[in-house]
Amino acid sequence: MRLISALANVHSTGQFGDYEGKNENNLLRISEIKNLLIVQVVQYKNSKISIENKDIDGLELKNEPLRVVNNNDTRILWNGPKNWLLVSTKKDLIKNVSQNFPETDFAITDLSHSRAIIQIEGQEVKEVLKKGCPYNFNTFEKNNSINSIYNGIVFTVDMLDNNPDKVRLFALRSFGESLYHSITDSCLEFGYKAL
Repeated sequence: MRLISALANVHSTGQFGDYEGKNENNLLRISEIKNLLIVQVVQYKNSKISIENKDIDGLELKNEPLRVVNNNDTRILWNGPKNWLLVSTKKDLIKNVSQNFPETDFAITDLSHSRAIIQIEGQEVKEVLKKGCPYNFNTFEKNNSINSIYNGIVFTVDMLDNNPDKVRLFALRSFGESLYHSITDSCLEFGYKAL
């Protein structure tokens, strides 16, 4: 099956907002991320299996709020108690997850085609997020993730880097265009480049 972009109808490249007279390197950069494996891993409440010995792509599952563990190909975001979101460039990783996490103890759900992913990079990323989300982004740092709302749209934020700030925003595909419009509207005052 050919991947159909969640933002194909709204994402167009170019410079927008207050970009005139500014160094292009100082503009926010917005892009759509595609072709990632996204899997939700949930351990059932009645499961007696310890997650201490469980790993995915060499990464241990951590049951710590805000925590993201990662390597070059894979990121595992803490999504809630005994609930993780696996994001990877390795599409075949789902086979390993399905084999190593028994269905009697874990629910494994492939969400790859049900999410829109927007990546924002630049010095003003946290200011853009503060405009529509009630979370205190002053304490948000690299390898943190949260679930919250942005102008009424449920989304997940994954902080990839903090020099400059770089985040990925995950939303249900059906709300992807609305989130994209909200985010880009918030970026207009700083000027942004859509890649």
